[in-house]
Amino acid sequence: MTSEPLYRQVKRHILERIAARALVEGTQVPSENELTRALGVSRMTAHRALRELTAEGVLRRVQGAGTFVAAEKPESALFEVRNIAEEIAARGGRHSAEVLQLGVERAAAEEALALEIKPGARLFHSLLLHRENGLPVQIEDRHVSPAFAPNYLKQDFTRATPNQYLTVLRPPDAVEHAVEAILPDRRQQKLLEIAADEPCLLLTRRTWCQGQVVSRARLLHPGQRYRLAGRQEFR
Repeated sequence: MTSEPLYRQVKRHILERIAARALVEGTQVPSENELTRALGVSRMTAHRALRELTAEGVLRRVQGAGTFVAAEKPESALFEVRNIAEEIAARGGRHSAEVLQLGVERAAAEEALALEIKPGARLFHSLLLHRENGLPVQIEDRHVSPAFAPNYLKQDFTRATPNQYLTVLRPPDAVEHAVEAILPDRRQQKLLEIAADEPCLLLTRRTWCQGQVVSRARLLHPGQRYRLAGRQEFR
C-alpha cells in the first residue's frame, strides 16, 4: 500500500496519461467530478491536483470551459549566449522581429553603472519584440557601447538579431547573467499580449570584450510561455 498523498497520486495519474499521449496539447482533462468518480478521491483532492499542475504550467484553465493540457514551454539557454532566432529555428519555429526603438541616448545612472561608464556618456539603445510563429515571446531591451559597435544603428535587426551582429564583431570574453521574476508594466503587457497579473522572467545579460562591458541586454519573457534552462559540465 502506497503512502503517497492522494493528490500526488492524482497528479501522477494525469502526468502518466500525458506522457503516454493519451492526453495531448489542447486536450481537455477530466474535471474534478470525473476524477473523483474515476479515482475514488474527494473533490478537494482532485481540485488540489489540478491546481498544482496548472501552477506548474502542465495544465491551463479556461474560465467557463475547463482545464486543458498546456503547450510545452519553449526553452531559452541560460548559460549559453545564443540568439533567440537560433533557439526558435532549433525548435522548428519561425522567428520574426519588430524594431520598436533604435537610436542614441545619454547614459542614465542605471545604464552608466551597468556598462561601467560615466553618466551622460553616449550609448546606442535598441528595443525589439521577438515572435515565435507570430506569438510574442521576448522583449529585448539592449544598450551597446558605440566604441565597440560604431555601425550598430545602421543594422537591419529584422534580418539579423543584435546578438548575431555583436558576436560577429567579436565573441564575448565574459558573460554575466541574472534572472528574476517581475510583473510587467502596461506597455510590456500589451506587447507580450498577456494579462496584468501574469509574471514574467527577466534575464539581464552583460557581455565583456577585452575587459570592457560592451552590451547590457534585458530580455523579458512571458512566464507561462517560456522557461530558462542551463547546464554546466564540470571536468
